[in-house]
Amino acid sequence: MITVGVEEEYLLVDPVTGLPTPRVEDVSRTAGLGSLADRGEVQDELLQAQIEVATPVCSSLDEVGGHLLRLRHAVASAAESNGCRIAATGAAPVHGPRPVPVTPTQRYLRMEGAARRLVDEHLICGMHVHVAVPDPGTGVAVLNRIRGWLPTLLAMSGNSPLWEGRDTGFASWRTIVFGRWPVSGPPPVFDGFADYERRLEALVGSGMIADRHQAYWQARLSDRYPTIEVRCLDVQLRADDAVMLAGIVRALVATAITEEKAGAPLAVGDPELVQAGNWHAARYGLNRTLLDPYGHPHSSGDVLCELLRHITPALDDAGDLREVSGLIHRLLQEGTPADRQRRALAEGGLPGLLSLLTGATPTN
Repeated sequence: MITVGVEEEYLLVDPVTGLPTPRVEDVSRTAGLGSLADRGEVQDELLQAQIEVATPVCSSLDEVGGHLLRLRHAVASAAESNGCRIAATGAAPVHGPRPVPVTPTQRYLRMEGAARRLVDEHLICGMHVHVAVPDPGTGVAVLNRIRGWLPTLLAMSGNSPLWEGRDTGFASWRTIVFGRWPVSGPPPVFDGFADYERRLEALVGSGMIADRHQAYWQARLSDRYPTIEVRCLDVQLRADDAVMLAGIVRALVATAITEEKAGAPLAVGDPELVQAGNWHAARYGLNRTLLDPYGHPHSSGDVLCELLRHITPALDDAGDLREVSGLIHRLLQEGTPADRQRRALAEGGLPGLLSLLTGATPTN
């Protein structure tokens, strides 16, 4: 069984105003001292109003879901003990008058010095899925084969429609904010592992990025683990939607490995089409067309059906088909988390939105 792990980032917010609250040090310490989370599973992020959790390596989606619920409970309880809440949203819906302080590590302080305004506005939270690959060469082949599906995954995960108290018109404003860094968005097509390494080393050696970790492609090889890391996803309101996306990503990787071994033709979309399709997915989520991996526009429902057909054998092999297909059907019926945020704001104002973002986090 191909193993999988998930990282989730959350905002720390004031329970009344929803403003980002820089209490990550206290919340991390409290969570690490509790019985629900180990210290290594709860981590700091760039800004002191962000916190990250990381599941252990998992063999099943049941394990992924169980660990995510456990870790969400741990950090939610720790946040409440320190006078704030965690909000499972891809972008801070409201901001305060002053920037949130940077977490004082050497790397983060260097980033602050290099791109002050970008760091100030980095109040965004993602979900990263790690899937094991047998070797780096296979990993690069997988990157090439899943690249065309990244806009679809982004559209499904959109959970950041609000910024500075207003509707941005985007399903994933996080994607737009993140896209301002020098290296971001869908990865290029690589001519093998040596080409992947050459490009990374050229970026670092030229001084265009400070280190390899600043190659913020939406899918890349992990430098820490023998995995593919898919990074295009907004953090999810509900843990079971995160499980759905983890299952889809694992199935895409398994399908890509099978195709690579069989010598199946590679669908390579033109880079400008993939980039434009990515922007379009961030803008509309599932409410307009999507581009398939060949660059052809279809209704979002048709593209999701095509995705499900593409990965059905891998989902079936893993025992995930029923769960993932049921959650995809629910997503098509209910809309994306961005749609749910908009409905909550329209029906209940800021209190209704905060209830959704903070009340849904520990228990769903």
